[in-house]
Amino acid sequence: MHTIHDRQNASVMRLYNRDNRRVYLNASERERFAETAQMQSLHIQAFCLTLLHTGCRLSETRELAVHSLQHSEGLISVRSLKKRDKHHVREIPAPQKLLDTLKHLEADASSQNNGLLWHGDGQMVDRVTAYRWVKQVMQEAGISGPQACPKGLRHGFGIQAISSGVPLNMLQKWMGHASIKTTAIYANAVGKEEREIAKRMW
Repeated sequence: MHTIHDRQNASVMRLYNRDNRRVYLNASERERFAETAQMQSLHIQAFCLTLLHTGCRLSETRELAVHSLQHSEGLISVRSLKKRDKHHVREIPAPQKLLDTLKHLEADASSQNNGLLWHGDGQMVDRVTAYRWVKQVMQEAGISGPQACPKGLRHGFGIQAISSGVPLNMLQKWMGHASIKTTAIYANAVGKEEREIAKRMW
């Protein structure tokens, strides 16, 4: 029979691989990734910053179109691909700087029949190309290891949100998790608040 302690340890291990190596971007890596992304071409910059600031999955980001952007509300509407209901859409708050960057893609995207923000010959950008964009920025930012991938950005978003005081239920909605137990793994990471409490002992 599993104890609560066992279950907690199992949750923590989701943030590390079998070699006990971190699989999420920490705060300094997120900052380096953002700085490096801003030096790329508009399409790569916008794609990478969307992953960084929304916690979306690679496949969800590839599907974003002009109609996904709600500039006046500061939101991005994302179709949750892991939900059984194929029409489940979640709204994620986005920083104005990201929305401004995405706005530069809209004119080009609007000329396409499907309105996709990232496309090639009118079709959705393929997964290999999108993955390569992220890896390119990771490499130029000097980020290596199991966290240097799109999922590392997603996990990093979750931990950043918890460290910033975002409630679990809100983060669950933003990330499109079916269960709050999945979202709770991010609460096991050592955030700013936890370090501040620890300093009282030193």
